[in-house]
Amino acid sequence: MTNKVNDLRTIVRGRVLLPGDDGFDQARRPWNLAVEQAVPAVVEAADDADVAAVVRFARARAMAVSAQPNGHGATTELDGAILLRTRRLDSLQIDPAARRARVGAGVSSGSLQAAVAPYDLTSLPGSSPVVSVTGVALGGGLSWFGRKYGWIADSVTAFDIVDAEGRQRRITADIDPDLFWAMRGGGGSFAIVTALELSLHRAPHLYGGRLLWPIEHAPDVMDAYRQITTAAPDDLTVWLDLLHFPGSGPMIAVDTAYLGQAAAARDLLSPLDRLPRPLTDSRRTMTVAELGTITAEPTDPSAGSSRAELLTQLDDTAAKTLLADPIAPLMSVQIRHLGGAFTRPSDSPHGPITEPYALYLFGVPADPATTEAITAKQRALTDALPVSGRKPFTFLSPGESVADAFPPAALRRLRDLERHHNPRNTFRANFPISG
Repeated sequence: MTNKVNDLRTIVRGRVLLPGDDGFDQARRPWNLAVEQAVPAVVEAADDADVAAVVRFARARAMAVSAQPNGHGATTELDGAILLRTRRLDSLQIDPAARRARVGAGVSSGSLQAAVAPYDLTSLPGSSPVVSVTGVALGGGLSWFGRKYGWIADSVTAFDIVDAEGRQRRITADIDPDLFWAMRGGGGSFAIVTALELSLHRAPHLYGGRLLWPIEHAPDVMDAYRQITTAAPDDLTVWLDLLHFPGSGPMIAVDTAYLGQAAAARDLLSPLDRLPRPLTDSRRTMTVAELGTITAEPTDPSAGSSRAELLTQLDDTAAKTLLADPIAPLMSVQIRHLGGAFTRPSDSPHGPITEPYALYLFGVPADPATTEAITAKQRALTDALPVSGRKPFTFLSPGESVADAFPPAALRRLRDLERHHNPRNTFRANFPISG
């Protein structure tokens, strides 16, 4: 395999790392250090022309290419493919009058939020500021503001791509409606995205933060959470987290983000103020650039094992099941309130989400025994809860497939489009459409 990639350095301006080179092992690692990516080469693209050159190189040698800015969502599906790092494609242009942004493939969610905040605008960021905007959009994307504006992919208006023949193209709903539909949530099986354009949304006011209690208050916190989410307007998003960090006791948290002023937010969240005094309460008026501080997720790569599901309800039985036993060996059990715009029509592979809540279970696999215990706990919880069996594409975990994310009709259409746009399997996605 090494002989097939030796000439890569002669066709690109960016850095090429091969097995045995200093820095190769570091360069090939994904965000989740529990995933091993056995790739024959890593190319750090300097520009769009590098991307096109690598695609043509791979096509001529019957090889595959997989694009990753920093490796979120990685799986072992990439084994044998050229790993194309696109983090240097970091151009960012904001048109505040048109409420439009053009975002390079390497731009992070936090960078985009920082750029649009001065204009009282926002994109649709998730909980982490370090994920790439392009990667999340290709998977559909769940956002703090999804209840108001739907999937992140719903706001995408254009893609700049390199297709399977190595041609640079622009894709919109008018130019190629089928491919545009597939890429707004169908993943990276159809082309490599070098940049995208998306609509921005007005956000002159934002109030948010986290409240944290010791676990003994969990039943009351859960009741308040269910009360708030039952009547929440689309401007309000509230998540609940059962937490057990190393070196501390188990806790329960409520995370909030409200697209409006503090007084209205406090009124909507008033059931929380009737609970016992929290250990911490970080709620405040903030800018959209500060959303990443709410959950304060790690910003450095680490090992993790996750599983996600969609809950059909959070009734008394489900609530009691979640609180019946300690979550260990899991580190967190998160419930995200959905509803709102997620339930409405979407011209994307996912379509609407009718389930009102998303469940995310996360643990750190320190050793084989812990890994097995984490998997067993995740399985036991999901088996005991009212899950639909479907899950968002960006929440898929290694070992799962796209069939877990898309309705059957959408999956058939995606597979037909992949056969047309990626006939030689030149593009290798974390979760292949054909898998």
